[in-house]
Amino acid sequence: MKYLLVYYGGGMPETPAAQARVLRQWDKWFSKLGPAVVDGGNPFTGAVNKIKADGTVTKVPAAQRASGYSILEADSLDKATRMAKGCPIVKSGGQIAVYETFNAM
Repeated sequence: MKYLLVYYGGGMPETPAAQARVLRQWDKWFSKLGPAVVDGGNPFTGAVNKIKADGTVTKVPAAQRASGYSILEADSLDKATRMAKGCPIVKSGGQIAVYETFNAM
């Protein structure tokens, strides 16, 4: 089963040395998860369009701005959640929503 991790908050430090340290933490976490990482994802830029039911488009994000995503494969939502707890974004004050995807096949 695949799980979508949506990140909220966090962010990159200002100095190049601190940025390199954070990127190493992400690399270490992804390496620890190994083949469970289906798509390491990317951070979001903040540019967003919201499409309403009537087809109108606004540049206003959802209630809470997501900052990035990853996709993991795991046996259960609980296991995916345990895996997500090791994510560096949590250590920097961010949060993660773990969504179970619907398997149509």
